Amino acid sequence: MSKTASLFSALLCTLIWGTTFIAQDTGMDDIGPFTFNAVRFFVGFLAVSPLAFIFERKNISKSLKKDKKQFINLAVLIGFSLFLGSALQQVALMYTDVANAAFFTIFYVPLVPVIVFLIYKKPIHWSIWPSVILCVIGGYLLTNFYSATVRIGDTLVILGAFFWSTHIIFTGKIIENYNLPLTIGAIQTLIVAFLSLIIGLYFEDFIWSNILKEKLQILYAGILSGGLAFVLQIYAQKNISPAPSAIIFSLEGVFATIAAWILLDQILDINNLFGCLFILFGVLFSQLAPIVKKN
Repeated sequence: MSKTASLFSALLCTLIWGTTFIAQDTGMDDIGPFTFNAVRFFVGFLAVSPLAFIFERKNISKSLKKDKKQFINLAVLIGFSLFLGSALQQVALMYTDVANAAFFTIFYVPLVPVIVFLIYKKPIHWSIWPSVILCVIGGYLLTNFYSATVRIGDTLVILGAFFWSTHIIFTGKIIENYNLPLTIGAIQTLIVAFLSLIIGLYFEDFIWSNILKEKLQILYAGILSGGLAFVLQIYAQKNISPAPSAIIFSLEGVFATIAAWILLDQILDINNLFGCLFILFGVLFSQLAPIVKKN
């Protein structure tokens, strides 16, 4: 896959994530957060696993000859990171509003390069840091966080941002060594669905009739976000390292704002528009600065 194709995958993935925020928020009217995630990610697994069987079954044994144990370890780490990130975000939406959740989630942007440096001792290109600052400022303006009240759910979102960071980092590591994006996508969604189901059955009322009331939100968040978008993320990270990937993924807030404007008739003010521009400039700078220096 070319760098251009990876960038397109990252943008499409981020577009889907941004529009899924609405489905995540409205999909808990009749069911709990873990029930929502259990069904959502199982739907994602059902969408991805047949594709993995069709297109990658012949490559699995060949790819795993490199280091089967490492693949299993990384796949489990990715699954747990995705479970904890999505669970904390979903629960947090019960105790905070979408603006706060969207702003604090973007904290994974500065966390990724820091964690990459601490774990792998890899030097970070200087362009990442100004790009991170632009994205955080953009997120602040985009979500109208300056007029929001900090709530207890915000702590959960910040903690979730750490696990979104590790998910991005471990995804970059596994796709670097194992070209099995559909298989990886299927495994991680199954892990999230299984863990969410266990907690949901214990702490929530797992009522099928209530789940069916949220079928549209679950299908959208499951097939497109839980299935397609997370596979696109893996494809994207094949040619884009974790720190620049995190910056591109921060466009999720921009797409979420545009979706809310179109679908929910929410008003875009001048600060929101400047927030979009700051994030866009941050993304462009992170991608163009290394190229300009090379030339």
